[in-house]
Formats: sequence, C-alpha cells, structure tokens
Amino acid sequence: MSRALPPEPPTDPDPTPPGHVGTTGPGPLVGFGSVALVLGWAVRPLSIRLGVTEPNVSWVAIAMVFFMAAIVGGAAYLTWTALHRHHQRLQPHQAVNRLVLGKACALVGAVIAGGYFGYAVAHLGVTDSDLATARLWRSVVAGIGGLAVTTAALLLERACRVRRDDD
Repeated sequence: MSRALPPEPPTDPDPTPPGHVGTTGPGPLVGFGSVALVLGWAVRPLSIRLGVTEPNVSWVAIAMVFFMAAIVGGAAYLTWTALHRHHQRLQPHQAVNRLVLGKACALVGAVIAGGYFGYAVAHLGVTDSDLATARLWRSVVAGIGGLAVTTAALLLERACRVRRDDD
C-alpha cells in the first residue's frame, strides 16, 4: 500500500513582483554601515602603523554632507507633494530616477554615517591633543549628517509610492 504524499504548502509570493523596484530594507543599510564603521575605525590605527598623518575632518566636508541631505530631502518633499497632495502623475522615467536616487543615497548615507562614526570611535579616549578632540566631534557631526542623508533618501523612496487604481 502506498501513501500519497501531502501536497507541498504554497510558497509566499515575492513581495516585489518582477519588473518592479522595491524600497530599501534595513539589511543593506546595516550591512553597508557596519562595513564602513569598521573601515572608519581602522583609519587611525593604520595611520599610526604606517607613520602617516591622520586625515582631518573639515567643516566643508560636513557642510557638503548636510547639503546632500537637504537636496535629497527637498526632492522627497516635492515628490510627495506632487503625488499625494496635488495628485499629479510622474512620467515613468522620472519616478524610476527618483526611486533609484533614493536607493543610492540611502546606501551612501549609511556608508558616510558608518565611516565617520567609526572614525569617531577610534578617537574615543584620545586626549593627548586638541586636534584629536576636534576630529572626534567633527566625525560625530558628519556621522549625524550621514544619518540625515539616509533618512531623506528613505523618505524620497516612500514618496514615490502610489496607490494602485482598482480599475
């Protein structure tokens, strides 16, 4: 007597159908940010070992990170306003361009935040000079800017979402 095997349970469909670009999840952001954190932390010990001067964190670099966050945040606001408040439609290439910009900037922001926070961690407890303290605090501010870029980019991705018509 042979028994029939029970049917296999249906698999969950992929949440992103083929041909569609989904929003960035936390996994890639944490992964890229963690790798950048380790690399940022390694800059100081490598500089000491190689006998080279550690890089300084300039206010211009910090300003550029916050400027990037403002530009991406402005794009997110304008996209959300156009789609959800004024109920305008974007051309398909515009929507894809903004979504891809959001995805790329989210990853870049995670790398910036991780790198600068790692560099700041490398300077914790270093009190031998005012320059080390300045590097620590400037790195923290730049890392916060990286988080602002990531947040603005994720908002841009979400601003591109539209409800499907039930036609």
